[in-house]
Amino acid sequence: MWLSKLRLPVVGAPLFIISNPTLVIAQCQAGIVGSMPALNARPPALLDEWLAEVTETLAAYDRAHPEAPAAPFAINQIMHKSNTRLDHDMAMAAKYKVPITITSLGARPEVNQAVHGWGGIVLHDVINTVFAKKAIEKGADGLIAVAAGAGGHAGTKSPFALIQELRTWFHGPIGLSGAISTGAGVLAAQAMGADFAYIGSAFIATDEAVASMAYKQAIVDGTSDDIVYSSYFTGVHGNYLKPSILAAGMDPDKLPEKDPTAMNFGATDAKAWKDIWGAGQGIGGVTKVQPAGELVAQLGREYREARERLLAT
Repeated sequence: MWLSKLRLPVVGAPLFIISNPTLVIAQCQAGIVGSMPALNARPPALLDEWLAEVTETLAAYDRAHPEAPAAPFAINQIMHKSNTRLDHDMAMAAKYKVPITITSLGARPEVNQAVHGWGGIVLHDVINTVFAKKAIEKGADGLIAVAAGAGGHAGTKSPFALIQELRTWFHGPIGLSGAISTGAGVLAAQAMGADFAYIGSAFIATDEAVASMAYKQAIVDGTSDDIVYSSYFTGVHGNYLKPSILAAGMDPDKLPEKDPTAMNFGATDAKAWKDIWGAGQGIGGVTKVQPAGELVAQLGREYREARERLLAT
């Protein structure tokens, strides 16, 4: 199973605009799943180059380090009808036999079947049990429970409630997303019943991430008090950094709601994520900007220390 190939039970969440091959490669070499949205490759033809870079670099790394091979990588595919690139991006994923596909904003049986056809697996992110059951019925292999406090598009359910409800009927792999930025948080996710933690915001504050230094420093300086939950920017509720909303000349306490049918994942949507910065409530655990490999090593140390504390009680 792919989880057994990880040195730490973590999947680096795909960060819109921010994730790139360099970050994915660093995450995988450090022993966790690295991922990026297919939509980050612009123009679309760039995705071919990116997937070639990731697969070839990781294959070379594995040959040089047979004792500690890299973790598999993942590509995030948006299922929403506004994503006119899906067919193209799925064809590229098929060409390189992407090991893990993370699907978001809708579940499609034909996409799941295509991934299974080249030997890959599908993890679908969900915010409630209703969506989770639909995803599994349509052929997803695992679930990512996006609980309250997750960065970007996020749900409102407590992680305790969401994981508990999913585990009453689903026994496959489940990841937990929502305010996890430390190794202790990774262990807590497992204690609740998840198989792995899904971490995004902490990786924004890494050297490899394609984010401005101001954005990275805001992650380091911020706490959960700096997070605003709103549907205004994309039509789907998500968590954003209050300082970036203020810098854009808006009152974070008086943002109107937006019709979800207005959601757009084309070029016009990029401005929302570039100027209005996504982040989760766990940023208080991020203390510095550092290379992704060092962050994973730090998470590993914290994870082992937390487990030792529990065993000592």
